Formats: sequence, structure tokens, C-alpha cells
Amino acid sequence: MRITDLLKPQSIDLNAVVADKPAAVERLVDLMEAGGNLADKALYKARVLAREAEGSTGIGEGIAIPHAKTEAVKAPGLASMIVRAGVDYESLDEEPAFLFFLIAAPAGGENVHLEVLSRLSRMLMDDEFHEALMNAKTPEEYLQIIDEAEKIQIEQEEAEAEEERKQAEAEQAAVAAAEKADGAQDKAAAASAAAVTAAAAGAGADSGKPFVAAVTACPTGIAHTYMAAEALERKAASMGIDIKVETNGSGGVKNTLTAADIERAAGIIVACDKNVPVQRFAGKKVLFVKVSAGIKEPENLINTILKGEAPVFNGESSPSDEPVAAAAEGESVGRQIYKHLMNGVSHMLPFVIGGGILIALAFLFDMGNAGTAQFGSGTPLAAFLKNIGGLSFSMMMPILAGYIAMSIGERPALMPGVVGGFLAVNGGSGFFGALFAGFIAGYLVNWLKKALSGLPQALEGTKPVLLYPVLGLLLMGIIMTYIINPPTAMFNKWLADVLAGMSSSSKVILGFILGGMMSIDFGGPINKAAYVFGTASLAGASGQAVSSGIMASVMIGGMVPPIAIALCALLFKKKFTKQERSSCVTNFIMGFSFITEGAIPFAASDPLHVIPACAIGSAVAGALSMLFNCTVPAPHGGLFVFGVVTNWPMYFVALAIGALVACFILGFTRKDAAE
Repeated sequence: MRITDLLKPQSIDLNAVVADKPAAVERLVDLMEAGGNLADKALYKARVLAREAEGSTGIGEGIAIPHAKTEAVKAPGLASMIVRAGVDYESLDEEPAFLFFLIAAPAGGENVHLEVLSRLSRMLMDDEFHEALMNAKTPEEYLQIIDEAEKIQIEQEEAEAEEERKQAEAEQAAVAAAEKADGAQDKAAAASAAAVTAAAAGAGADSGKPFVAAVTACPTGIAHTYMAAEALERKAASMGIDIKVETNGSGGVKNTLTAADIERAAGIIVACDKNVPVQRFAGKKVLFVKVSAGIKEPENLINTILKGEAPVFNGESSPSDEPVAAAAEGESVGRQIYKHLMNGVSHMLPFVIGGGILIALAFLFDMGNAGTAQFGSGTPLAAFLKNIGGLSFSMMMPILAGYIAMSIGERPALMPGVVGGFLAVNGGSGFFGALFAGFIAGYLVNWLKKALSGLPQALEGTKPVLLYPVLGLLLMGIIMTYIINPPTAMFNKWLADVLAGMSSSSKVILGFILGGMMSIDFGGPINKAAYVFGTASLAGASGQAVSSGIMASVMIGGMVPPIAIALCALLFKKKFTKQERSSCVTNFIMGFSFITEGAIPFAASDPLHVIPACAIGSAVAGALSMLFNCTVPAPHGGLFVFGVVTNWPMYFVALAIGALVACFILGFTRKDAAE
């Protein structure tokens, strides 16, 4: 099987236009479906996004290889696209991704295709191959480039396989000769002769160069496993170092490290995101890292081994914890905190959005009881929607705390974090208490792991099922009840009083700031900070949903940029290329749907004009929303939840004014486009 057997012309888009990571996945899944590879498109997309939640498949250098192995795939396949303007895919090097290959692997059956996919992963590490693909003009030319490069790769693989075969034969000959020899002298002579035979075959003999061994593995075993192996092998070759890399992929373990390899190696690099057998490395210097480090920094890993800086592996510590710890060492404290927080927020948002929208619909379907105490529950349908939505919404803080904790302390920290979130709600400390609970639970479990590391080996199995849950729960209960909740509840009351007592001018300033923050980095940390603050305002300290003016300012601030850009492209046509003007309808839809990321391609190509214009327009809209006393009970939905926005006609006016302000600033400051 060849790569071109899996990749079809109809599954290739050489000029894709996507605004963000979800849109990139959506487009790739559409291309995969066009190739006829999917039995269940929705399920496949969900599995791809679930894989992304484990860690971005954007490997850096402008390449992303999203993938999923699932029963939703009826036949193995590939889809590919090029995003000329680039898109933020949360890549390892934090740079935009341009070249995408989506992999679909069936859950069962033959794994012949996995060899092909591993070959593609290795080929993408070649800069010349990458550049040739980017320069392709048609899907047919694209496929031809792949086919020619694959032929060369197959020849190399066959040569390597032949070399390994000769080495294996030489080693077998050595063993056979030694077994037949009667005396110690004859055994030595036989082994010596076998070594000479192996050397003559070009295999098996020590070349005299430094030797490093490695193991690579990722959760799905499709792409990153082989890319890390290729990166390590290429870098070792350029450094004049011998290396052998064992790959633990979906197709099984390949290039297995032998006892002789391990003994000879100066050290072992374990670049894995899943458990692999490591007891065999006891007593050797072993460097545990994430598989992404094997792709991103192979030279640093090899040098760490050669300099003897890797720690000696005692064979008793938990290897699964090592990659996470090693990866975290190279990050700043702020970056680590941000990642943990975003892990909690990303898991929390579906509960907030789903619950908030259902609560909004409950009010929408109960307008006949508006102004009464029964509003939102006055009809059976409204009561049903509000009950289900409220239940989902009530999970917001426990889920936030639980997944922050899990990001820090892995699975043992999930339960203490979730309970800490519930304690924050019941104790009146609300959203801020849940934040504290998540971080405390995560670091508390990490402390417990170290504190209990000296227990006898016989008790090792009781730690995750007994010691961590019981001690973690008890300590979290004490900390939240007696240390966190009392002062945080007081702070929440003070903050609520301050917000309630704000003058109109103060509210306008707050709305101006929040609206502007939504348009500074279009989905980046500043945008997310404003959005998290907005969603937090939708829940009182008791965890019950409320209609929020802060959320209204945040939402309208996020709606302005795509709408403003679309308006500008219509009113100032000379300022935009034909391709940019063609995205007007898409940007209107994204803006009215509260998808700020629709502005990213424009901001990326012209940040000095687009970002200030959008930020000012969004800030004006946010300020006007506060001035008009607009509030919203839903954290998302845009135009589709205007029916439950307090004073919605003026909310629409605020949106229109903000979009026009941004539109005219951009139109008057931007230069004419060169077609």
C-alpha cells in the first residue's frame, strides 16, 4: 500500500481558508468525508477533537497531523490541506500551521495502512519535501510529489531492513558458533570469528562512535511516534552519533532494543506519552520526556545523554509521571499556570454553554410570564429546559476545579479537585474558590505522591485506590472549609457589592475594557481572560445562573471584529483583495454567531491596522452595552440569544455602532490592496 492509495484528489484543498483550530478540523473532516472514508462523520470529528484535547498535533515548523483511530472510520484514509495564511493550531513551537494531513484509521482489522502512515510522518520531517508540497499548484502535482518522495523513502527502508537482516544473521551465527565450541578458547575464537563476519557484512560491529538508544510512543501511535523517531535519527546522523530508536506504534513495537543495545548505550531517551516497558532500563541513565520533545529538540536530548546529565533510572519510580515533569521543567511558572487554567476552562465551557443556552431558551419560550416570579418556569417546556440547563450549569465550578487539578496531578487529583469545586459552591466562595480548589488539589496530590513514595512496595497498589482518594479528600475538605472558603466568600460579597454599587460611568469603563480585551488577540490569552471573567459573572456565589451585564459586554466585544471586517470589505473594496472580499458572508455569519476568530486571517496579515481598529470598535460596543444596561444569561450564541438579552434593541444598536466605528477606522487607515 502506498500513500497515494489513501489520499485522493477530492480530499485535497491547496487553498483552504480557516479562521481557527476548530474550523481547520471541520474543513479536514469534510475533505475526509469527500474521500468516502467515514461511516460516522460526527463521531470521527469528536474523536479527532478528543485527541487534540490530549495535546496538539501541531508538531511545529508549520505542520499539523491531526488523527484518530476509531470505529467511525470504514476505510483508512488521508485528507490534506494547505492554509496559505496560516492558522493558530496551538503547535509545539507556538507558530501558525500551514500544511495539514488528517489521518483516519479504523479501530480494528488489518494495520497495513499504519506502515504507510508512519512513512508519511517521517517524510514530513524533510524540509525539501515540505517546501515542494507548499509549492504544488494542483492536487495531481501534489500527489506526484508525494509519490516520488515515497519511492525514495521505500528504498531507504528496504536498505535498512537488509542491513538489519544481515546483522541478525551475523548475531545468530555468533550464537551458533559459541554453542558448538567445546572449550572456552574455542568459544572465544568462534565469537571473534562471528564478529569479524558481522563487521564484513557492515552490521553488528561497534563502529566506535557514541551510541544512544531511544523509545518513542504517542497515545494513538500513528504520527508523533514516527516523527520523533525520524527527528532523533536525523539529528544523530548529522552529529556523527549512532542511534537506535524503538517505535511503539499502533502497528506494534518495531526496531526493538535488545539487551545488547541497552548495555552498549550511553543512555536511553524515552520520548513517550504513554506507558512503555522501562524496567529493562534499570541501572542505566534514562531521560524521560514527552514525545513532542523528541520532535522539537532532538539535539538537546542527545547531548543530555552524551554529557551524562540524565539521571540513573532505579526501575522503581513511576515512568508515566516522568514525561510530564520533564516537560514542565522547561516552562515558566506563568505558562504552566495558564495551561492548567485553560485545561479546566476548556472542560468547563461545554457545561456552561450548554446549560446557559438551555436556560436562555427557557426564558425565550416563557415570555408570557415575563416580569413574574414564574418567568423561566411558567410552562412545562420552559421548566424542563431550565431544570436541565440549571443542572448542567451547576457543574461549572466542580468541573473547572477538577480538570485544573487533573492537569497538575493527573488522574488521582481529579476527585479531590471536583469535590473542592463543590465545596467552593456550598461554602460561598464561588468561582474564585473553585480556582483555588483546582490548583490546591493538583499540587496537594503531587505532594502526597512524594510523601508516600517511601512506603513498602507491597503497598504500591493501594495508593491510587485508597491512600490518594482518602487523604486527598480529607485534606481538601479541611483546606476548603477552614482556610479558603471564609475569606474568599467575604471577597465575593465585597466584589458583588462593588459591582452592584458601580456608577454608570464606572460600568461604562468596565464594559469598554472588557470589550476591547476581546479584540486584542482574537482567542488568545487576553481574549480568554475576558471571556472567563464573563462566564464567571453568570454564576452567583451559590452557583445559580444569573443574567450578567459583564457577559453582555464580553459577548458584544467578541462579535464586533468579524462583522466590522466584513462591513469594511463591502464599503472599502479597494482595501481588500478579491479573495478577502469573498469571505464577507462567512465573517458576517461568524460575527453574528460570536466567533471572534473569524478576524484572525486579517489580523495576521495586517496586524498594525486590523487589531487597533477592532479593539476600539469592540471597546465602544462593550461600553455602550453597559450604558444601555444590557444583560444576557447565556455565555454564547450571539444573535441567536438576542431574544433573552435585557434591552435587546439597544444591544443591537451598540453592536452596530461598535462595528461601524471599527469599520471606518480600518477603512481610513488601511492602504489599498495589491490584487
